[in-house]
Amino acid sequence: MSSDTDTDVTLPEATGIGASDSTGPDPTAAQATEAHAAATQATEAQVIEAQAPAAQAPEAHATAARTGEAITTSALHAAATGADTFPGALREALNRRGLSLERVSERLRMRGITISQATLSSWQRGRSQPERARSLRAVEVLEEILELPAGALRSLLGPRRPRGRITPPGAEGAALQILGEDSVVEKALGARFRHFNQETSSLMVHDIVRMGESGTLSAISTTNVLRASRAGADRAIFVLSFDDEAAEPVDIRVSCGRLAEATYLKGLKSLVLEIHFGRELAKLDTTVVSYAVEVSPSETPATHYERWSRTNLHEYLQQVFFHPGALPSDCHRYVREKVGAPPRARRRIPLSESHDVHVLTSRCKPGVHGVAWDYGTGTRGTGDRPG
Repeated sequence: MSSDTDTDVTLPEATGIGASDSTGPDPTAAQATEAHAAATQATEAQVIEAQAPAAQAPEAHATAARTGEAITTSALHAAATGADTFPGALREALNRRGLSLERVSERLRMRGITISQATLSSWQRGRSQPERARSLRAVEVLEEILELPAGALRSLLGPRRPRGRITPPGAEGAALQILGEDSVVEKALGARFRHFNQETSSLMVHDIVRMGESGTLSAISTTNVLRASRAGADRAIFVLSFDDEAAEPVDIRVSCGRLAEATYLKGLKSLVLEIHFGRELAKLDTTVVSYAVEVSPSETPATHYERWSRTNLHEYLQQVFFHPGALPSDCHRYVREKVGAPPRARRRIPLSESHDVHVLTSRCKPGVHGVAWDYGTGTRGTGDRPG
């Protein structure tokens, strides 16, 4: 299973188990196929891979679903709206307060922070962005001076960039850069792929994957904090895919939000979820979406889980819980620049006393973020490993 989370789209991908924003097959596994899941506008995806038979012709049918009561959270004030980028939000906040750059620089200086008018001008024009500790502290104080909620400006900052104008790519183009052409996510969404989740972006994502006693996927749950990029946003779409045809969704629970659509595309082994927020969001307003999917047992143990992201995530937490009767002998984290690219930054991660591994990534960059494991000789798996 997979689910995506990026500033524009959330798509998780997994083979055998997992969720993906935009992840592809493991290039080191000749027999493994991918599974993808798309979620509300986001930047990351998860994937768990296992051997699976060839896909059949697409066939859609609804799956059983139970929805929880809608719960949304507002953390950004409507007055802070105006742009879904740091420069735009800063410009509009300055205009709303009627403060000149000179006055703002003076007020910062009174609080012990020296930021020149020229630097402030570069920030609001998108020619540079705050990156050093002193500058980031200045952004926090700016939020107070401009009467913005805490994090309203800082949450819009991307990762460190080279000098020059900051020009975020379009949502569709960014997704294609990570997923590639004719991906499972694009096929599952059809015409909706071009515009899906452009009204929201993911700030934080927490994925929990649970493995069964046979080493196959048992369940996956995701909590996604979304921010509206424009006024009126009221829903998001998520796509979860499975590598093994036997691993079909059998129960869906939405605890934050209201489930409006749950369609399983058997030929694509993908589940499309449309979740409504319960209200229309103001621009830069936030909401929380939480859902859980239980799946029927697959035929082959999964060996990795990935999430792809097309935009920057403020924070991403990945957790994989293993059954005490099927514990892995080795676990690693890794990243890919795009689906199908070779893994890099591969690093071993320990198994806790709770039989889980986790990866916490702050200021998560676009790409594919995954966890891989090996059962050794105890559990027969596909043997697919990223690296």
